[in-house]
Amino acid sequence: MNHYRLLAIINPISGIGGKAMMPALISNKLDPNKFDVDIAFTERAGHATFLAQDAVADGYDIVLAVGGDGTVNEVGRALCGSDTALAILPCGSGNGLARHLHIPINAEKALDAMDGGVFDHVDYCTVNEQPFFCTCGVGFDAQVSYKFANEDTRGLVTYIKTTISEYFRYRAQHYRITIDGESLEEKAFVIACCNAAQYGNNAYVAPRASMQDGKIDITVIHSFNLGEAALLSARLFTSTIDRDRHVSIYRGRHITIERDDTDVMHIDGDPVMMPEVLDIVCHPAGLKVVVPASNAVI
Repeated sequence: MNHYRLLAIINPISGIGGKAMMPALISNKLDPNKFDVDIAFTERAGHATFLAQDAVADGYDIVLAVGGDGTVNEVGRALCGSDTALAILPCGSGNGLARHLHIPINAEKALDAMDGGVFDHVDYCTVNEQPFFCTCGVGFDAQVSYKFANEDTRGLVTYIKTTISEYFRYRAQHYRITIDGESLEEKAFVIACCNAAQYGNNAYVAPRASMQDGKIDITVIHSFNLGEAALLSARLFTSTIDRDRHVSIYRGRHITIERDDTDVMHIDGDPVMMPEVLDIVCHPAGLKVVVPASNAVI
């Protein structure tokens, strides 16, 4: 039996639920004949990246990200191009990458799947050299992420209120998109550049996206009226958004998005200010991951 050194990086304040019991759960569920487990807690934003970088330098075989999508992104960006594998114990509200990789959302089941898991390689992407694993994007969803991040309260109710409020304020923007050297002009409400199929919470913004095809799916959502929003939302959660007349989907390895001004975008759901020109690149098979043994092609 192979033996692996594993560092679990736990974000104590991310996602949902307390994390005090996580070290004991991880140590008890993973086979001690297969894993040597060490535990580290993050202390501030960005700390998970430094801990994961140290794990790579120290020769760990696996880093287990315990937290939400932000924690997974922080850990994953330190592992890109290395031989250290990313594993995920999803504790967030969206859990986009875990869901795409068919990792159970339940903590005990996720650890069981990892105990019998296998290694694989998936694509990752960068926007202006910043890594992302699920999606990045501009437009309405980025604006909602920005507003939501600055609200005094969190949770689903606040997110819905923010979304509705921003819908009535936001207007589609003009963009120039270049995909593998071919350019087009779009007036878009949302542009989502997708390595994985979903944002999280089973919201499939690019239902046919694969993390092993060396390409990025670019979902462009055009303006729609309030009456059409319900159908568009339903299609988002039933993997049929690509059938909607307000949606165009393109694919490519290298995408440039040009807009009028510096503005907010989201990177794996987190809002950041970025310049007018966004350079987005797919890096094929650049991230080693641990996935359930029963996993299909991802």
